[in-house]
Amino acid sequence: MIRGAFAGMLLLCCWRSAFGLGAKLNLMNGTGVCAVFALDPRLEQDTLPIGDFPLSRLLLSNDSNYPWFILVPRREDVSELFQLDVTDQLQLWRETTELAETLKDSFDADKLNVATLGNVVSQLHMHVIVRKRDDAAWPAPVWGKHPAKPYSAEEVAVIRERLRLVLTDDFTFLEG
Repeated sequence: MIRGAFAGMLLLCCWRSAFGLGAKLNLMNGTGVCAVFALDPRLEQDTLPIGDFPLSRLLLSNDSNYPWFILVPRREDVSELFQLDVTDQLQLWRETTELAETLKDSFDADKLNVATLGNVVSQLHMHVIVRKRDDAAWPAPVWGKHPAKPYSAEEVAVIRERLRLVLTDDFTFLEG
């Protein structure tokens, strides 16, 4: 059982993470001190926050050429899949699979591109990109094919609402 000041710190860390306060997320490390998870500045700049699965933050790439989503495990200093413990590896795969199935149905995808690259952003992140035969880059990869077209507020609201209808109870939407 967790007691005293340690329990209070754990509750504060969990509360802050549950409500997604900013790009930084407090997580409890093994010493009872809150460690800070920070989203890579490039991801923060190029994406819009959608919400949280148990392990990962879900982001929408701010490029309306494609429904392009990114999962970022909320773990500090992780750049490779093998750096996650086995439980987190399995959880990331569950979240990726759930998201991919949801996007395939909800966005009527012809194909899904799922990848973790990290050549530009080393922080571990998983791309899940909806591809259609009539999209701007088909059949080529999406990277660098066309300049990003930022979403309008209305387009983001439509995507959020579409996802609200299909994501399960283990997903928490962030406001914004």
